[in-house]
Amino acid sequence: MFEVLCYGDSNTWGADPVSGGRFNRDERWPGILQKSLGDKYHVIEEGLGGRTTVWEDPIEGRHKNGAAYLVPCLESHAPLDLVIIMLGTNDLKKRFSVSAQDIALGAGVLVDIVNKSGCGRNGKPPKVLLLIPPPLGKLTFLSEMFEGGTEKSRKFSEHFRAVAKEHGCEVFDTSTVIRSSDIDGIHLEKEAHKALGEAVAKIVKTLLH
Repeated sequence: MFEVLCYGDSNTWGADPVSGGRFNRDERWPGILQKSLGDKYHVIEEGLGGRTTVWEDPIEGRHKNGAAYLVPCLESHAPLDLVIIMLGTNDLKKRFSVSAQDIALGAGVLVDIVNKSGCGRNGKPPKVLLLIPPPLGKLTFLSEMFEGGTEKSRKFSEHFRAVAKEHGCEVFDTSTVIRSSDIDGIHLEKEAHKALGEAVAKIVKTLLH
């Protein structure tokens, strides 16, 4: 059985922009991914609302730092065949004041952590699939928190691709199949979760077979 880790933020956790709650397991994109892949694969959900790539959040807490938790996460789920990383949206918060390029470089730090780990089969590193978060949608009540973030998010594709090339990992631009909800501009609606899960499943099948 192939072990696949999905490491992300509230969009991996399954935050529902309509209800404010959480989508059911079979509605979240990792759940869709599991269903699409079948029983030869085991998909592990590791989504946390507010998680960044490498930044400690001065308001929400140090535990939001994706780099700080990644090593224990990898070790607790080892051996892994593939790690899927989808982070960067929360880095757009005004409080961090970082560029789109720095956010992509932060994602690169995470890829590097996986590449240097021995958490794959036989002490080797797992493969990595870097998902480029979609640009922000129409910001409503979160507009002040993410002020200036929309323009930065539109540069994600360029910078994340460059980072993926540098670190030698697979990359997929999620904006080719989904868009952020205009209800809050940040989260994914149910249809987007379905489209993302199914699209990622096709890539995983080419990487692990």
